[in-house]
Amino acid sequence: MTKELKIGLAAMLLPAALLLSTPALSAEQDTARFQLERSGDHFVRLDRKTGAMSICQDQTGNLVCRMAADERAAYDDELDRLSDRVTKLEKTVASNKGSSLPSDADVDRTLGIMQKFVRGFMGMAKEFQSEEPNTKPLPQKT
Repeated sequence: MTKELKIGLAAMLLPAALLLSTPALSAEQDTARFQLERSGDHFVRLDRKTGAMSICQDQTGNLVCRMAADERAAYDDELDRLSDRVTKLEKTVASNKGSSLPSDADVDRTLGIMQKFVRGFMGMAKEFQSEEPNTKPLPQKT
């Protein structure tokens, strides 16, 4: 084999080896996430990260898990709530014609407030500058 061929082969095999080893690392990290307990003819799977529980059954050599009934109802309720929220947000965006910029009146009001604040602040700064500095020595504290 020529030197270029060896380098090219190594350049192709090294990334492939790294990619193949990555799923093994992520699978090892997730092994402690779930806990399976036998309950009659099925298993109960606890997700230690989220607290979700699923009921699992062995079907032709594969473990098939489904959410528990009460969790499914909570999941469906949350899905409906989020769907309603998305619908409301889409209507709001449509009514604004996609513009989220403030109106001219809002800008003028905000500028007026800022001008009043800056003028007051500058007035206080001028008052402090015009006061005579205290030239008396400070008492020794030590």
